[in-house]
Amino acid sequence: MDAIDVILAKRDGGELTDEQIDWVVGAYTKGVVAEEQMAALAMAVLLNGMTRREVAAWTEAMIRTGERMDWSALDRPTTDKHSTGGVGDKITLPLAPTVAACGAAVPQLSGRGLGHTGGTLDKLESIPGWRASLSTAEMLDVLRATGVVVCAAGSGLAPADRKLYALRDVTGTVESIPLIASSIMSKKIAEGTGALVLDVKVGSGAFMKTADDARDLATTMVGIGADHGLRTVALLTAMDRPLGRAVGNAVEVAEAVEVLAGGGPDDVVALTVRLAREMLAAAGLDGGKDPAEALRDGTAMDVWRRMITAQGGDPAAPLPAAAESHDVVAPESGVLTRLDAYGVGVAAWRLGAGRARKEDPVSAAAGVVCHAKPGNEVVAGRPLLTLYADDAGRFDRALAALDGAIEVRPEGRPILFPLVLDRISA
Repeated sequence: MDAIDVILAKRDGGELTDEQIDWVVGAYTKGVVAEEQMAALAMAVLLNGMTRREVAAWTEAMIRTGERMDWSALDRPTTDKHSTGGVGDKITLPLAPTVAACGAAVPQLSGRGLGHTGGTLDKLESIPGWRASLSTAEMLDVLRATGVVVCAAGSGLAPADRKLYALRDVTGTVESIPLIASSIMSKKIAEGTGALVLDVKVGSGAFMKTADDARDLATTMVGIGADHGLRTVALLTAMDRPLGRAVGNAVEVAEAVEVLAGGGPDDVVALTVRLAREMLAAAGLDGGKDPAEALRDGTAMDVWRRMITAQGGDPAAPLPAAAESHDVVAPESGVLTRLDAYGVGVAAWRLGAGRARKEDPVSAAAGVVCHAKPGNEVVAGRPLLTLYADDAGRFDRALAALDGAIEVRPEGRPILFPLVLDRISA
């Protein structure tokens, strides 16, 4: 085959064959297809889209470039969750041990933050001693001992995706829904989980700003799961305001521990329980222990402590604390009608909690804590947010990110997305 023929077929609106897709993905991974040729094909896909069959074939081709994980040695069913990313989205931290406490095994391969969206591994690495990099054998050992493991994906998992993602990032083709969907699902299918729940975020702090775009992405991913025999369901959830009150790394771990202790913000608790029930149902365990009970009776917390310890961390160790803090106060008394997720996320990023490039370091202690959420009454001069940083010189740029992100009115109600907008299944 020839790369030019494949590019021209998609450029002209044609439907690629399974053979063309399998060849071009494999050849690109091996370096036979040049970067500029794959860039041209990615742009053609962005402009002309893909059919469901093409997306399924593209996903399978990317999976075939690497290894597939196998958890059949476990004595309980496996289930996993993937979030498309947001601001304050620490849900994996209380969710995974809660699901394990209810009888499932959760092999969670997670990522790092980029830009204004946080990463689960960055959050967990704020716990002294905790390790993100585990071999497959170590993952299996942790799963057998605790029922849950959260770690980084190895280099052998869908290597085509890693290479293609970097190319899309610099060629203006990140927004292609077929390529987003196949990127996510190739890794999750190769991960070997028996069931998958997708948390597709919607709003200013999410990659998908509108419910229609989020629904399109969710439907595409659920279809890929179905076509590969993976039980998959998707929830569309709100990201027009931060999730919970903490945005950062250590501050989000602290909030997750509050949830595991039976407290925490209502929205974090509600979404944890809803996603846990979906994960258990997808794994065929919906008739057993309820996730809300696991949070109340301490069994989820017990699993959390065992998981952190099994991965080298100390669950009792103090979390890193920032050297500097700055309060953002309410400009007037009234109702907080807007707290924009994107603005808060960028502020946390500029404080040091996020990174602009994958290789950049992050601060464990930097972040934002919200003292009020949209709909709350606030008092002029009282703190709305507290910013945390290792260097006070970061506050000015963080404050600039919040310009226009906060709105207080004498009275009224905020216009917000419901916490869960929709549920999509095959």
